[in-house]
Amino acid sequence: MSATVVLMRFDLVDLRLFLLVVEAGSITHGATRANMALPSASARLRGMEEAIGLPLLERGRRGVEPTPAGDALAHHARIVLRQIEQMRGELGEFSRGLKSQIRLLANTASMTEFLPEKLAAYLASRPNVDIDLKERLSTEIVKAVANGSADIGIITDAVDHGNLELRPFAIDRLVLVTPRESQWTDRRRSAFADVADREFIGLSAGSPLQDYLGDHAARAGHPLSYRIRMRTFEGICQMVSHGVGLGIVPETAARKYRKPMAIHSIRLTDNWATRRLAVCVRAFEQLPPHARDLVKHLTGSS
Repeated sequence: MSATVVLMRFDLVDLRLFLLVVEAGSITHGATRANMALPSASARLRGMEEAIGLPLLERGRRGVEPTPAGDALAHHARIVLRQIEQMRGELGEFSRGLKSQIRLLANTASMTEFLPEKLAAYLASRPNVDIDLKERLSTEIVKAVANGSADIGIITDAVDHGNLELRPFAIDRLVLVTPRESQWTDRRRSAFADVADREFIGLSAGSPLQDYLGDHAARAGHPLSYRIRMRTFEGICQMVSHGVGLGIVPETAARKYRKPMAIHSIRLTDNWATRRLAVCVRAFEQLPPHARDLVKHLTGSS
């Protein structure tokens, strides 16, 4: 099945809907992401299967999975949509009204501590570019960039990135935060094992950073005990400042809230507490121009 045949049988709305359904593993969630009513999305998917004469999705109680024909369609759909994005990027230099979109996935520290300022400067100077930004675990980001469902990812370089191209982005150091006036006041460094039996303030369940911390704590034989979970680093630091428990946050966040919230930060000496963040792409030279510009902007390269 060639990309040309796909274009002859299905329009771009069909291809985008199909990819969203495959990525979500659900027709309902895929339709929502496509801003389409469920009956309309279901009718389009049935029409695609009728047009090709083969089932594209296996429907089950837990959602949907692509059939072999569906996998082939998804592969070619990604190629077609990537080519469309590249065309938009190149034409964007000549047409101010044409919008381009970059699909960017990032881990928690990148999302909260590094990206807001960098993306604000980038978007302010490029009114014809939108960014679809989502938070994910580094391992999930690698898979998404590798299979083409994301254009750019920001990951810790400690994960297996396969054949993806990496460019340095930032250093993310995790620190322990305690009340400013406490038994920890004079301490500057600590191993996680020395505090693992304490009660902690964590991020909300499902946070990629919290999953990362929980995984390393479990490997060390010290599962974390949480008094409460907060949605933001600011919330964690506020709880810590009142003596509710200890927290582990990026050093940038601890520095930001140190004075207004009366907290003290202690650098963790464990290797996993210092993470080198990197921008990952399938192939830099194959990115649309606007996506290449974003990588250069994020990494400070020319």
